[in-house]
Amino acid sequence: MDIAPDPAPPGIADGTRHECDVLVVGGGINGAGIARDLAGRGLRVWLCEKDDLGSHTSSSSTKLIHGGLRYLEHYEFALVRKSLAEREVLLRNAPHIIRPLRFVMPHNPGMRPAWMIRAGLFLYDHLARREVLPGSGSIDLRAHPAGKPLKPQFTRGFVYSDGWVDDARLVILNAVDAAARGATVLTRWACAEATREAGRWRVMLRSSRGEVLHVNARVLVNATGPWAAQFLAEQVHAPQRKSLRLVKGSHVVVRQLFEHDHAYIFQNPDKRIIFAIPYEDRFTLIGTTDVEHFGDVGQPRIDAAETQYLCEQASRYFERAVVPTDVVWSYSGVRPLLDDESGDPSAVTRDYLLELDWPGGAVRSVDGSSTRPAPLLTVWGGKLTTFRKLAEEAADMLRAPLAAPRGAWTENARLPGGDLSAWIGPAVRPDTDFTRFQQALGLRHPHLPPALCLRLARAYGSRVDALLGTGQLGAEVAPGLFEAELEFLHRFEWARCADDVLWRRSKLGLHLAPAQREAVATWCARHWREAAPSAAAGAPKESACS
Repeated sequence: MDIAPDPAPPGIADGTRHECDVLVVGGGINGAGIARDLAGRGLRVWLCEKDDLGSHTSSSSTKLIHGGLRYLEHYEFALVRKSLAEREVLLRNAPHIIRPLRFVMPHNPGMRPAWMIRAGLFLYDHLARREVLPGSGSIDLRAHPAGKPLKPQFTRGFVYSDGWVDDARLVILNAVDAAARGATVLTRWACAEATREAGRWRVMLRSSRGEVLHVNARVLVNATGPWAAQFLAEQVHAPQRKSLRLVKGSHVVVRQLFEHDHAYIFQNPDKRIIFAIPYEDRFTLIGTTDVEHFGDVGQPRIDAAETQYLCEQASRYFERAVVPTDVVWSYSGVRPLLDDESGDPSAVTRDYLLELDWPGGAVRSVDGSSTRPAPLLTVWGGKLTTFRKLAEEAADMLRAPLAAPRGAWTENARLPGGDLSAWIGPAVRPDTDFTRFQQALGLRHPHLPPALCLRLARAYGSRVDALLGTGQLGAEVAPGLFEAELEFLHRFEWARCADDVLWRRSKLGLHLAPAQREAVATWCARHWREAAPSAAAGAPKESACS
């Protein structure tokens, strides 16, 4: 499909080369996070992504900011500690798109014994400082609302806290902040070739329409996720010192299975776990699988066996059986995991490794001067929760070769829309702060239906002022989606077709009928001249236009 790339910077002509300090390749969560951190340190940053921002692994997660309770069984205490610490940081810095979520684990005596679960939850509560979230405990499922949808044999359970996140918007907001700090963000521009020459990376970018852009960069960052090894081999022609284990994780969405606001974590006979999470008000998200992936990295699809597995495992706990015909939407992503030679894909580490290739010695350029070869930083592995820390460590590694004017800064920096103080005064705690903000938004714009008010508050936080402006939303293109929001997403969040809007900037596609999705696609085609009307009109899918 012909989707227009972002416009190239002004002044581009054949043969013209743009200069930057860092070119980040890959617009997933790690690439966007690194671009944001480096731009905030006063560096000239470019970020290029061959598709839409967050259109692959980063929008295909279980939507959790969590420490990884099950990683304790694999003795990954350092990873859990780091993740738990980041959980608190992210909750404070993005209270609109991240919120606390309580998890219920029904106790199945045939799985892990109660003492083991209690010990694990004690560690989970105390491995890192916890200020926002309540600790763990035991509950009587016969009396607790979470017990009602479960089979009657589950009478005892454990409860603990983690966080829920809108994963695709987390990527977008990092890119928005990077751009606000001076970064150039280009979507649907692929890095076609990169070569070291005279102390610089000489890079050719190619757009989805075949246009070519030349960039000189002092540092190249490979944040291409599951494509990391392929990028090194095909675009950089560099030796591959690490290997990735590509593991497909699939999720299914069904109609709402329960009405309370807790999520579930279920233990399975194969020693894996799955989650059942309240999703988009009227749905339940169930996942995930862990399956070795050998196909096209960019086009993973859930198979019948995965769907059956998720339904069967959920049905072991819920009183009402979940069957494949209940599935209204599904999505899959390929996780780039560091290959630690573990036989079980579920046991492969979710930690990351940053590899800096900065060859020693100098090379002589054409004019006779001597320069050191340009650095290449490759991101191997990682998980959503630790993206900020990964980005900070990556920027710290590049501080010497780049002579960055400023140091680390993101730990206490709100993501765009996360500073609610202009609406509610000083922050107290993320969950109550957001509730006060939602109430203030409703009072300021009483014409907004409550459901729309909540969605806009969640998606945009304090940025909602820029979207609502004078309160004129324009025509309603589809239920709850107005022209003003579409134009805002196009101008400020790189939306280029209907699927960008319906499946990543929002999940409105889940709530709309095919004809309503068609109306959005038609509007985008007419106003943006970049999307075919049929792009989002079929069955729900993660990305039809990228």
